[in-house]
Amino acid sequence: MRAPSSLKKEFMKKWISGLQACSSAKQHMNILERKKAIKLSADIAMASTRNGRTCWSRALIANASKDGENKALVEQLLANDEVEKLNNHKQQFSAGSVRPCCNNNKRVRCKKILKNIRCVRSRARKNVPRVVSAKSIAKRMVQKRTQVLKSLVPGGEFMDGISLVEETLDYIVSLRAQVDVMRILVKATETMNRKATTIN
Repeated sequence: MRAPSSLKKEFMKKWISGLQACSSAKQHMNILERKKAIKLSADIAMASTRNGRTCWSRALIANASKDGENKALVEQLLANDEVEKLNNHKQQFSAGSVRPCCNNNKRVRCKKILKNIRCVRSRARKNVPRVVSAKSIAKRMVQKRTQVLKSLVPGGEFMDGISLVEETLDYIVSLRAQVDVMRILVKATETMNRKATTIN
């Protein structure tokens, strides 16, 4: 994983170029259009700092480029090789059956583990009376929370449990970097405004 400072620098550079592209594309924007442009450029900048190595970044870019107006901005912000990757992965996300994040070795290991667990459970079930156990309640809670997590992480609906956790951790690191950069910009803007009012 990259150092947070380099991630923040790259995000800030790409985000500022995205904001400039948005403002040059449309001169007079209302508040809602500005909000949408800021969010779109921040999302694309954050996803492009991952260079298409994560499912959430590819899903975020694919979702942003669905809209015709946004597609031009996405292509302008991303390099040509990233646009080609986007087109390849967009087909996979639309199919729904392909899971680009899942490593085959991990999947085979998981299947073997699950098979062993099922054998042990079937032996244990013969001796245990049918009562709602704490395990079944915990399992249902985990399943519900996993579904919520899949809805929060871009592209999460196409991930299995292991890759969902990995992608979520990476997504959180990127979101934290995004928030830190935005806070720095707000503080810098407030400082400049204070200096401008004291000079006048």
